[in-house]
Amino acid sequence: MARFNMRNFRNFTGMPGMEPNTVPDGETLEAAKLMQKGIIRRVIFLVTLILVMFLLSQSMVITLPNQYIAVKQFGEVIRITLEPGVSLKVPFIQTTQVVPKDIRFYDIPISDVITQDKMSMVADSFVLWRVVDPISYIRRAGGSLTQAESFVGNNTYNSLKNVISRLRQSDIISGRDTLARQIFLNLGDALESYGLEMVSIETKHLDLPDDNKNAVYDRMIAERNNIAAQNSAEGEEEARLIRNETDKTVNILVSNATAQAAEIIAEGEQEYMEILSQAYGDVDKADFYSFVRALDAAKVSLKNGNNTLILGSDSPIATVFYNN
Repeated sequence: MARFNMRNFRNFTGMPGMEPNTVPDGETLEAAKLMQKGIIRRVIFLVTLILVMFLLSQSMVITLPNQYIAVKQFGEVIRITLEPGVSLKVPFIQTTQVVPKDIRFYDIPISDVITQDKMSMVADSFVLWRVVDPISYIRRAGGSLTQAESFVGNNTYNSLKNVISRLRQSDIISGRDTLARQIFLNLGDALESYGLEMVSIETKHLDLPDDNKNAVYDRMIAERNNIAAQNSAEGEEEARLIRNETDKTVNILVSNATAQAAEIIAEGEQEYMEILSQAYGDVDKADFYSFVRALDAAKVSLKNGNNTLILGSDSPIATVFYNN
């Protein structure tokens, strides 16, 4: 506790009822001492409160949902906070490092790649990645996003180059929908040692360089025209074979039908002759048959408004009528 200085107190003018250079009495002196002690206590309390709050702020670790918190002691990771919330650490001895937990986007620089048939193509891709092992991420990449993106970009480009180098240019152009999947599978677990995981690889642009794009397109058109002409020739040949086979089948069916019709006609004529033979074999039936035939002939002659029938004496019809 500081000693009260009477020399300074003689000039004290803050107490009511006291004039300058007036010596205070004992009661006033005691009140001044109590006031001084109260001020000192408040100052000590305020300093203590500030110190406690500072120590508490240095001890608290707040983890957000989109991050990991790595607690280090003397540069070595001793604990990883995986879940969001508040935790504690030893102040001044332990430090923290924030590691991103959410999915990150990285745009790979546009680069040239060579196909199996030694054709150059321009590839523009991007990747989605995230940290799954914070300890490996800190040890291998130093906890640096720039370093991690460099690992992701280099490994993705190598995978892209390896896949395209095994494919023909025409296969790449026609199968670009599955190219990203092939690049993803070819990457494998290359990022696992860095504590990283590849979520997705997408190809924004995969095209020919401007200087040889037209030449390649012309060659592809010529190849497609050759394929179309070959398919057309093969189709015409197949159509000719089908037509020949159809004509052969139709001729066989017509021949069989003609032979069968001739056979049926012959059978009908044979049956007709048998009926005539039976009719003329009996005198009564023969006369009746001749009579019916004469009536049919007369009926035909009396058509078209002709009501007169002129018969000679030697006409078979007249003979029938004369006999009747």
